[in-house]
Amino acid sequence: MKQIPLEDNFTDVIGKAQRGLQISDEQLATKANVSAADLARVKGGDADEIVLRKIAPVLNLRADALVELGKKAWYPSVPAQIPGLACFNTTWEDMTVNSYLVWDEKTLQGAAFDTGADCSDMAKFAKARQIRIQTILLTHTHPDHIADLERLKQATQAAAFVCKLEAFDGAETFDAGKRFVVGPLQIETRQTKGHSRGGITFVVSGLPNRIAVVGDAMFASSMGGGGVSYSDALTTNRQGILSLPDDTILCPGHGPLTMVGIEKTHNPFFP
Repeated sequence: MKQIPLEDNFTDVIGKAQRGLQISDEQLATKANVSAADLARVKGGDADEIVLRKIAPVLNLRADALVELGKKAWYPSVPAQIPGLACFNTTWEDMTVNSYLVWDEKTLQGAAFDTGADCSDMAKFAKARQIRIQTILLTHTHPDHIADLERLKQATQAAAFVCKLEAFDGAETFDAGKRFVVGPLQIETRQTKGHSRGGITFVVSGLPNRIAVVGDAMFASSMGGGGVSYSDALTTNRQGILSLPDDTILCPGHGPLTMVGIEKTHNPFFP
């Protein structure tokens, strides 16, 4: 899989934590015992380690992880090839977004996760390898993740499914906890909300590697902004994602693949 840049830098992490905790710049500078000028300099992109280490505990961030993110000293190391998994990275406005295909290599039955901005590459990939996409599973309903849903449904003749907390025309709904079966693959659904109302993590068993498609719940060294509930995002990420075995491959909605064990050490949001 091609190397995709990290979704967030250290200033993104600081901003998300500030907004989630509703801490102003003035409050952060005072509680961290740093000057307003130093805080502004860091938020402007100067990865001053001393200042970062002072503000991290105020924002309940892991200082070492925030510093290494600031120094651009880290990138997740995952297997180059993961049997039964393909990632498709497409451009949406000023960013890129991921969608995924998993399949059983014996029966060639598969499931698609989200569509990204354009499902063409996924559809071509599946056709070339004679993979039959049995179902389309949606992590959440933000436009960049479902932009090409109707075209993917037409191409595959597969039904789409979404958590009932984000019901919309075009997808059948389900309750978190439901299990999907695709050939010999078992797909567990876990509620990881907070970034969106009904975010779902899909945990796929039956491949050589355990895989979790997490949408925007978590990124390599970051997570989706807690636009609905920052506290729910932190809690459900811990319960639904970081509780998985360390060798679980995480497939985020943006940025590169990562693993549970890696995020336990390198994600600033989970000290």
